[in-house]
Order: sequence, then C-alpha cells, then structure tokens
Amino acid sequence: MDDGKPTEPRAKWWSRPTPGPATAGEAPETAPAQPAGSALAPVSAEAPTASVPPATPGAPEAHESAGTPSAPEAHDTAVAPGAPEAPAVLEAPHDTPAPQPLHEPDPYGTPPYGGPGPWAPAPPVQRPTPAHGTPVPPPYAGTNGAGISVAPPPASQDSHPPAPQWQSYDPWGAPRQPLVTQPGPPLPDGRRKNRRGGMLIGALLLALVAGGIGGGIGAYIERNGGLTSVELPQDERDGGGRAPDSVAGIAASALPSVVTLHVSGATESGTGTGFVLDDRGHILTNNHVVAPAGSSGEITVTFSGGETATAEVVGKDSGYDLAVVKVSGVSGLKPLPLGNSDNVHVGDPVVAIGAPFDLSNTVTSGIISAKDRPITAGGEKGDGSDVSYVNALQTDAPINPGNSGGPLVDTDAHVIGINSAIRAADSGSAGEGAQAGSIGLGFAIPINQGKLVAEQLINTGKATHPVIGVTLDMKYTGDGAKVGGSAQGSSPVTAGGPAEKAGIEADDVITEVDGARVHSGEELIVKIRSHRPGDDLKLTVTRGGKDLSITLTLGSATGT
Repeated sequence: MDDGKPTEPRAKWWSRPTPGPATAGEAPETAPAQPAGSALAPVSAEAPTASVPPATPGAPEAHESAGTPSAPEAHDTAVAPGAPEAPAVLEAPHDTPAPQPLHEPDPYGTPPYGGPGPWAPAPPVQRPTPAHGTPVPPPYAGTNGAGISVAPPPASQDSHPPAPQWQSYDPWGAPRQPLVTQPGPPLPDGRRKNRRGGMLIGALLLALVAGGIGGGIGAYIERNGGLTSVELPQDERDGGGRAPDSVAGIAASALPSVVTLHVSGATESGTGTGFVLDDRGHILTNNHVVAPAGSSGEITVTFSGGETATAEVVGKDSGYDLAVVKVSGVSGLKPLPLGNSDNVHVGDPVVAIGAPFDLSNTVTSGIISAKDRPITAGGEKGDGSDVSYVNALQTDAPINPGNSGGPLVDTDAHVIGINSAIRAADSGSAGEGAQAGSIGLGFAIPINQGKLVAEQLINTGKATHPVIGVTLDMKYTGDGAKVGGSAQGSSPVTAGGPAEKAGIEADDVITEVDGARVHSGEELIVKIRSHRPGDDLKLTVTRGGKDLSITLTLGSATGT
C-alpha cells in the first residue's frame, strides 16, 4: 500500500553556482527545498546554460541542482521517478553580469569533501510541507515588528500552502526596521498621562523610605551591637552580708565612726582623719593635723554619710602628736570601740581607715609587721618643741598623707592604734615633709598610750609626760643613751628629781629599760613615754666600764 513515503534515494540539496537574480535590482531568493524523506524532490529554474561556469574538477555530479527562485508566475514541477528531467528555463536579460567569486576556487573545499565552497550559495530555507490529509489554516496576514503588512507568498500549483509560522522568514535577508513605540490613545481631557514623572516620584519616595529605614536599623545596630540584644549570664545569687571579721565586715562596722577633717589657718591648710570617742562629740586625731589652724583657724568635720559640722580644739600635745576636737549640735554619733594594743602580736591582720589625699572613707588592709618601733616625727620648728616620740606599731597596710589621725583596727573592728607616720622612700618620714606614697612602712601610736593622753586632754586640756629628770647628750654616737656631762655652774641631773633620787650621775650611759636594750637617746625617751607617771622602771647603767642596776620611779611634766 502506497502511503506516500519515498522509496527512491534521497536527493542532495547542495548545488553548483547559479546565475544572478531573474530581474536586475532584486535580491536572490532560494526556493524552499522539500524536507528529507519527501516523495518529491525540488526542481529549481535555471538560467541559460551558457551562464553556468564549469564544474570543479573532481567534484561529484549533482543529481539535481538548486537555483534561484522563479518569477511569481513560475512554479515547481513534480517529476516522477525515472522520468527524464525537464529543466525549467527562466528568461533573463542577456546583459545581466554573472556573479564573480569572492575567493579563488578551492578544489578540495567543495562538497561533499568539505564545507560549501566559495561558489556554493547558502542552503535553501527548508519549509515543512504538511502530510496529506492535514488541515491547513488559512494564510497568515498580519504585520511584522515594524508594523508593515506581510502577505503570504504565492503557493505553487502542486504543493500545499506553507505553515504560517514559516511565511516571510529569510534568515539571510537584511534586518528589518526596529520596533517603534506608538503613542497610546489620548486621555479624555486631551492630556497624555505622564508616566515617567509618576515613576520618578515613586522611586524617590521609595528611596527616602528605604534610607530612613536603613538609617534607623544602622543606628540601632551601632547602639545595641546587633539586631538582637545580648544578655550575658550573671550570678543572680544574693551576695548577702559579710563575715564580721572580714575586711568588708570590719569596714561596714567602723566607717560610720570615722570622720574627715579639713583644717584651714592664716598661712596653711591641711586634711586628716579622726574617729569618734564618745557620744558627746569628742574626736581623736593627730596634733599635726590640727596644727595649721593655730589659734584662729577653722576646722570642719565631715562624717562618713556626708554631713558636716564645725569643730573646736579641746586639747593637743606635740610630744605625743595627739589632739582632741569636739563637734556640737550633732546627734546619733557612734563611738568606735577601743582595743588593747598590748595584746597585739606581729602578724595580726589589721585595717586602716582614712582619707588619703582627701579621698574619704578609704579602707586598706595589712598586718602588724612590728611592735615597739621608736620613731620621731615633726621637728619643723627646729627647736625640738614639736618633735613627737612614739613607741609605734608598724604595719604594712597602705598609709598615705591624709590617713593621719585615722584608726588602725583589728578583726573585731576595735581601735588598736592611731595612724601617724609613714616611712617615705625619699627623705624620711612623712612628718619631716615627705609626700611620697606608701612603701609598706606605716606607723601608728598604740591605743593604750592614746587613751591616756586623750583622757588627759578631755579632762584638763593638757597631757602630762613621764620623766626621769636628766638631760641627755643627743650627739652621742655610742650604744645606749648617755647622760650629759657636768658644765660649769650646772648639772645634767635635775636636783631632787627621780634620777638624782635613784643615784644616776653625769656621764652615765643607760643601756637597758626593763630588760629591753636601748641604743640611743631618742629610743630612751620613747620607752619612757610609753609609761605613766609614777611607774617604776628598772634601768641598767654603765659607769666606768661597770654595769649597775637602778630602780627609778617616773615623775611627770606638763606637755604642750
């Protein structure tokens, strides 16, 4: 049964060069070739034989040839298999010049050995032909992209009309005109809609909104460190109170009783510390703290809570470097309990409270590093009347200028000393004018001595000093304290005094007091000052190379 499929060998679609267009001035158009597998092979009209150039040597003879399309009235002819070819001839003007090759012929580049040679035209456009019985839509009539009407090409007499999607398509033709935007219909009021202006305004508004949002987000990120807040873990347990014998517990108990003193006088001013002795307003401090006020200066007391009051001097003593001031009209005072300095041992923990460099309510801690340190402080006047002799407690708790007069307390928050001096790295103690910071050598007056002097100052306004009734040679460089030599008309031993009664003579050297070694005159004074008047002392005296034991009862003298 013949279903229309081809049984003959397939026709080749390549061809030799053909003459120019049928009409001068027209572009050649290749007739569509039948698709492979069709029962019919396309036959194109050819120009006169005289215009065909000779075939390339060695090239196979084409079974059929493709040429230029025929004129509108020309049509393809179907040739049955085995029938002789009847070439269609298209009349063309004899004066039309034959096309010249662009390059020299290449004998090895013509089909089927290679690609199309310089004489071979482009392959014809293959337009599909619908199978028999396939409904064909009417020819497409429309416009191209440039708005130009396109009419379907005339169909041959023996073929089906081409499909609409293949009409007027020439891949080798010149490009068509670009699309032209046609204006839209006018608005009812005759004005055209200004779309560009609206789009520009919308873009500006969008940019402003985006900028505002971006700025806000950036500020939030910079302020909070990110888009999400970061919360670090933290111990939420209540710290609670502190043990009473801890530094924090001691400070909490003692601070309400510690005050800061600001002293101003006619020529100088200073800052120091003190602590409350009783609920009557008596406050104990150092003599060198209140000394700048003189007889007409002003003393202001600032309590730990910030309240202030004016104070006046009750009594002072330069020999002990102690003074008592009193505030009036102040209620709710909390006295600081006094301890016993004789029970202190080296290594005991202590806390120093004061206002170093006017930094009030400052707490430092350390230990007792030594006891019975004989020190002297003062001496700015040059006549020795302001020199203080202290048998001090030594501590490594940091003490600085401004701590003077403040309490040195033990683990029970009881006062065991009054901070008075420091050893400076540059030029001696702070009492000698040095302003260097603490180097771990601070000295406090034992509270047992301070209690006796404070009681005397509160009761009488003056303090009494224990004495032995001799004049010492302070230039003696040997070991011990030497009694001065006899001068014409005077004696170094006070007549009727304790030393004369005990049998001490001029040029005697006192080497021990109550079994403790004495190395200098200052040290002997310090040891005597640590006792009360009327106390008995056992002295070891060297006279003429022999050691003598002497018992002496201390006398008294009023200090300044």
